[in-house]
Amino acid sequence: MRPGTVALIGAGPGDPELLTIRGLRLLEQAEVVVHDRLGTEALLAFVSDTCALVDAGKAPGRHGMTQDQISDALIHHARRGKRVVRLKGGDPFVFGRGGEEALALVEAGIAFQVVPGVSSAFAVPAAAGIPVTHRGLARTVTIASGHDDPASPAARERWRALAPVPGTLVLLMAMSNLDQISRALIDGGRATDEPAAAIQWGTTAEERRVTATLGTIAAACDADGLGNPAVVVIGPVVALGELVSSAMRATVEDDPGDDGRDNLEVDVQHHHIPGRTGA
Repeated sequence: MRPGTVALIGAGPGDPELLTIRGLRLLEQAEVVVHDRLGTEALLAFVSDTCALVDAGKAPGRHGMTQDQISDALIHHARRGKRVVRLKGGDPFVFGRGGEEALALVEAGIAFQVVPGVSSAFAVPAAAGIPVTHRGLARTVTIASGHDDPASPAARERWRALAPVPGTLVLLMAMSNLDQISRALIDGGRATDEPAAAIQWGTTAEERRVTATLGTIAAACDADGLGNPAVVVIGPVVALGELVSSAMRATVEDDPGDDGRDNLEVDVQHHHIPGRTGA
């Protein structure tokens, strides 16, 4: 990494082992790291002792740095000749506002690179045993942000428009508005009894999960105290989660150092697998 340049790095979904090798190498070289609050904490152990850390993260009751302030900090440190890393949870270009930071660097004439990260939209369901696509169940997947106020007419119209889209629907940043989003999707024609799951702290040891239906997922999350950060998955693929995740757990419990490909045997004859029509 050359002095006076910036690397926009995706930190992945939470498990530090899911950071890419390239991301790790650049993080070790960094002289300044501007980092988010979620999904980056464990990775800060890899920076050098002389690296300056800039906490840009937002938290409940604390807004942190504005987007303009973050971009200004990247430009400021790069112009001082520093090797700058912008460390963002997930992938920087998937609801991470990485595109805005890239455009600010372009306008400022700062050389930069983008290091894609493992997005929580796919990794969190996968780690919970839910494939977002599956033959016979879902040939498409749609990712949507649930951050906007769903009570606004424009937002409600967007959710109603998404309702008839086939396949899996993955919601990020949706927990605060999950009840209203679910209602809007149902109003738009999505089935009330469609399987749904919410996964908090996915890919980490603190992972928690609630499985219900689209019509009951918000109440089920409230009853279980499930909140942010979480990924919500809606669609028939959710029904695969328990079988797949239980098989994965059995593998890890059998030998934590093994990837399970050689010794895992699942008796599928005793499980109903949605979409399975034969061998």
